[in-house]
Amino acid sequence: MTIYGIGTDLVQVSRVAAVMERTRGRFAEKVLGPDELRIYHARKARSEVRGLAFLATRFSAKEAFSKAIGLGMRWPMTWRALQTLNEPSGKPMCVVVSGELAQWLEARNITAKVTVADERDYAVSFVIAEVPDTPLNQSKEAN
Repeated sequence: MTIYGIGTDLVQVSRVAAVMERTRGRFAEKVLGPDELRIYHARKARSEVRGLAFLATRFSAKEAFSKAIGLGMRWPMTWRALQTLNEPSGKPMCVVVSGELAQWLEARNITAKVTVADERDYAVSFVIAEVPDTPLNQSKEAN
């Protein structure tokens, strides 16, 4: 695999909390995809702090992903088109895409890996977007 792009993002959790308060919770519905939203509500029901941490890490992952693929937050990259879900082991995966973003990535053979972390004050994510090796990529690496 060849690296297509790398993205990272750091979010201050208190800023996400302020946006949630200002929007009366609508920010979560705007940013999270359907599966993420279900998980967010379940975590929030158990612990307000853990729900907010989940929202902050997912927001951060979307920002980092948009940087890694080189689009920023412009079409076809939309908040809800990308979901960062966890494998049964707990490892985050960044392959759940939908709509035109899925088509855009597929046309370019782009896949991505993501990691997220949070502490009381911050959430951070790191994304590596990759494309399969091509003869041109392999010859560049050999030099």
